[in-house]
Amino acid sequence: MPEEFKNVWSNITDDEKDLIFKYNEGYIGFLNQVKTEREFVDYAVPILIRNGYKDIEEYFSKGGKLKPGDRVFQNIHGKSLILAVIGSEKCENGFNIIGSHVDSPRLDFKQKPIYEENDTVYAKTHYYGGIKKYQWFSVPLALHGVVITKTGETVKIVIGEDEKDPCFIITDLLPHLANEQMKKTLAEAFPGENLNIILGSVKSGNENKGENSNENEEVKTEANADKNVLKSNILSIIKNKYGIEEDDFISSEIEAVPAYKARDIGLDRGIVGAYGQDDRVCAYASLSAILDTEPENIKKTAIVYFSDKEEVGSMGNTGARSKSLENFIFYICSLSSPDYSDFILRRCISASHMLSADVTAAVDANYDVQDKKNSSYFGRGVVIEKYTGSKGKSSANDANPEFIALLRNIFDSNNIFWQTGEIGKVDMGGGGTIAQFMANLGMQVVDCGVPVLGMHSPFELVSKADVYYTYKAYHAFYKT
Repeated sequence: MPEEFKNVWSNITDDEKDLIFKYNEGYIGFLNQVKTEREFVDYAVPILIRNGYKDIEEYFSKGGKLKPGDRVFQNIHGKSLILAVIGSEKCENGFNIIGSHVDSPRLDFKQKPIYEENDTVYAKTHYYGGIKKYQWFSVPLALHGVVITKTGETVKIVIGEDEKDPCFIITDLLPHLANEQMKKTLAEAFPGENLNIILGSVKSGNENKGENSNENEEVKTEANADKNVLKSNILSIIKNKYGIEEDDFISSEIEAVPAYKARDIGLDRGIVGAYGQDDRVCAYASLSAILDTEPENIKKTAIVYFSDKEEVGSMGNTGARSKSLENFIFYICSLSSPDYSDFILRRCISASHMLSADVTAAVDANYDVQDKKNSSYFGRGVVIEKYTGSKGKSSANDANPEFIALLRNIFDSNNIFWQTGEIGKVDMGGGGTIAQFMANLGMQVVDCGVPVLGMHSPFELVSKADVYYTYKAYHAFYKT
C-alpha cells in the first residue's frame, strides 16, 4: 500500500473528527429521504430556492441577463438537475463543473405489473442497472415513484418506509428443496422473470355478497372460477388510497428499493451503510459543497450537474448522453456574454474542467479481485481515478495527466486527504461513468469520488472520512 496516501483517522485532531461525524449526520438524514432520482430533485430544488437560486426560465421569460454572483438552476423532467453560480471570469475561460448521477440500481414495475397466482398477488418487475439478482430475494422492499393518470394528475407513492407501513418482498426457495437450484450458476438460479414482488393475499370479504347468499354460492364456483378476487382487492385498496386505476400503471414509474434505513456500521461508527450510495454520496457532497461556497469566492462559473440513467448507459433525455448539460452551458453563455456567439460557447466548453463525481470500488479484504498497489482504501480520502472502463480501458475517459497534476496541487494546497484508485484487476471486469460522455464535448474530465464496499448491493458501505473529504475536495475545486 502506498505510504503517501495516509489514513485520515490516524492523522486528524479530535476537532476534525467531530466535523467528520457532524457532516455525516446530515448525509445519513439525506439518504433516508432520498432513494430515487425524482426524490433527489424534489429534495434539492426547495433548498436551492431558499439559498437564492432562481429557475433559469425566469431569465428567458423576463429577458434578463446573468451577472457574477447570480445563482440559477434547471429542472430536467423532474429526474435530472443542473445548477450554476456565475463567476467573475468571462465564459471563454471555461467553467468548473462537477457531475454526479442520482439514479441507482433497483427493480422497476413493468407497465402491466399486477397479477394473481396461487392465492397470492404479485407485481412483475424489470431490474434496472447492474445488480446481482440473488441479493434482492428475501429483502424488505419499499415502493417509491409516481403514477400519471389518464387525466394528467401526478400521484406520488412511497410505501414501506414508515414503520407502520407494510413492506414487500421477493421470496427465495427454501434450502430443503433447493438441491437443483444450488447446482446452477447464480445467473441461472435467479432469473430476472422471478423478481416478482408479493403485494397481498387477502380477500376483501365483500365478493359475491348478494341478497340471496345461497343463490350466490351456487354460481360462485363456475362464474367466478377465474375471477381474480385477490387482485381485485389489491386494486381496490390502491384505488381507495391513491385514486389509481389498474390501467394507470401504464404511465407510471414505480421503483422497488430496499426498505432499510441508513445506519452507522461498526462499534466506532466510522462507516455509513445504506442503499443507493452509488452515487448519491457524491451528489450530496457536490450539492453541500456548492451551497457552502460564497458566490464572491467563485471566479470561474461553477456548474453542478446531477444526471439520471447512468446505471443503464446514460441514455434518454435525462441522461448524460443528452444535450442537457451542453444546452445549459449555452444558456449561461448567452445570458451572461454581451456579444454572444457560437464561438464563445465552443471556447467555453473546450476550456472547462470537470470532475466526474462517481464512486469506485474500495479494496475488500474478503476478495482477491483488485491490484492492491493501485486501488483505493477505506479512510484514505477522496479518490482520483485516471481511468475506468473494462479490460483494455474500454469505455474509459482516461484523463490527461495535466489535469490530474492540477488536482493534486489543489488538494494538497487545501489539506485534502486524497488517494488514487482503479476499479479492479485488469482482466477482472470493470465499469464506466459519465466521464467519457462529458469528455466527448471537449472538456478536461477525471473521475473523482468516494470508495465503496458492496457496490450495487442493496446495502452499500462508505467511510465517513472519505465522504467528508470528498465534500472538502469539491469545495476546493469550486473556488479554484
